[in-house]
Amino acid sequence: MFSRGTAGCAATFVWGDGYLGYDFGEHPMTPVRLDLTVSLARELGVLDHLTVIEPHPADRAQLLEVHSPDYLDAISAASADPGYVGFGLGSADNPVFEGMFEAASLIAGGSRMAALDVWSGRSQHAVNIAGGLHHAMRDSAAGFCVINDVVVAIRALLDAGAQRIAYVDIDVHHGDGVQAAFYDDPRVLTLSVHQDPRTLYPGTGTATETGTGAGEGTAVNLAVPPGTADDGWLRAFNAVVPSAVTAFRPEILVTQCGCDTHHEDPLADLALTVDGQRAAYAALHQLAHRAAAGKWLALGGGGYGALRCVPRTWTHLLAEVSGRPLRPDTEIPPSWSRNLRSRGVTTTLPETMGEGRTPAPELWMPGGESWLDRSIWATRNASFPLLGLDPQDPRD
Repeated sequence: MFSRGTAGCAATFVWGDGYLGYDFGEHPMTPVRLDLTVSLARELGVLDHLTVIEPHPADRAQLLEVHSPDYLDAISAASADPGYVGFGLGSADNPVFEGMFEAASLIAGGSRMAALDVWSGRSQHAVNIAGGLHHAMRDSAAGFCVINDVVVAIRALLDAGAQRIAYVDIDVHHGDGVQAAFYDDPRVLTLSVHQDPRTLYPGTGTATETGTGAGEGTAVNLAVPPGTADDGWLRAFNAVVPSAVTAFRPEILVTQCGCDTHHEDPLADLALTVDGQRAAYAALHQLAHRAAAGKWLALGGGGYGALRCVPRTWTHLLAEVSGRPLRPDTEIPPSWSRNLRSRGVTTTLPETMGEGRTPAPELWMPGGESWLDRSIWATRNASFPLLGLDPQDPRD
C-alpha cells in the first residue's frame, strides 16, 4: 500500500505569462489550454496553496547539455524566419513562429528551476504544466516539442548531485526523447506508460526496449491497447510502475503528466476519464512519498481537449501537488464558464470537476489472455528480472 502525502506540504508552481508565447496558432499545442487551466485553478483557490514563481529561460550552456549547437542555432534562425525548414522545424507538427526560441527556452528554464527547487529542499513538490515536451531529440524537433525541457531538468538534477532519478511518463505517446537521452545511463530510470506503438506516434516504446550497456534495465515500457479505460489503465499502472520505481530506489521522482489519454482527446485512442487521470496523479503523489522521500517534480505534456479535459485534469494535478486534492464533485465556477461563453465558445462545458466515475481497478494476476494482460506480462517479463523483481509474483 502507498503512504499518503501530508496536506500542506511545501509546493511550488512555476508559471509566467511568457509561457503563452509558445503559440502555434490553430495547432493542437495552443497555449489556450494552459491559460484555461490556470484560470480554473485560480478560481477554485488551488493557487492559494502553491508558491508561484516566475520562470527564467535556460541559457545556452544549459541547453547544450541536451541539444547540439547546430540544432540550437536552427531554432534561433527559425524564430526569425517563418519559411524555415530543417531539423524537424517547419513541419506540420512543428511549425515555426516568431519568438519560438525564447518561449521554448523559457519552458525549459521553468522545468529546470522546478527540479532544483525540489532537489534543494526549498519545496517538497514542484509543478510546471507548460513542460513535459518529451519528444524533442538532441538534433531535432519532433511531436510538437522543440526543446526537451524534461531532459534539461534531469540533467540539472544530475549536475546537482542526484545519483538515482526515476522518470515516469503517463502521456498517451511514448516518452521517446527522454528515453533516448538516458538509454545507457544507469542513474536514470525512464518508465513510460503509453498507447501501443503499433497504433500511435512515435512508434517506439515496446516492452523489449530496456536500456543498453550500463543502462540495461533502466528503461521500462508498458504499452496498453487502444480503448483502454480507467480500470484497465490503472490496473496496468499498478502492476508495473510502483514496483519498478521502488526497486530502483530513486532520490527524486520526475513525472510527465500528459492528459491525452482522455476519451475525448482528438489525437489518440485511450478512454480514460478525468476521474481516472485524477486517480493516476494521486498514485504518483503517493509513490513519491513511498519511494523518493516525497521529492516530486510534475510536468505537463500532451492533452488536446482544451475545454473539457485539460483545464480540469491539470487543475487536479495542481491540487494534488499542493497536498489539497479537489473532490471530483466540486462544481466548476460559473464565472469560468461565462468567460468562455463571452469568447464565443458554444461547446457543452463541464459542470463539475469529475465525470461521475469511481475507478476500481482489479489486482493484476498472471495468466490473463487479454491484450492488456499480455502487455502487462510482456513488460514485467522483460524488465522485472533486470530490476531484481519476480515477473510472476503479483506482490512485486
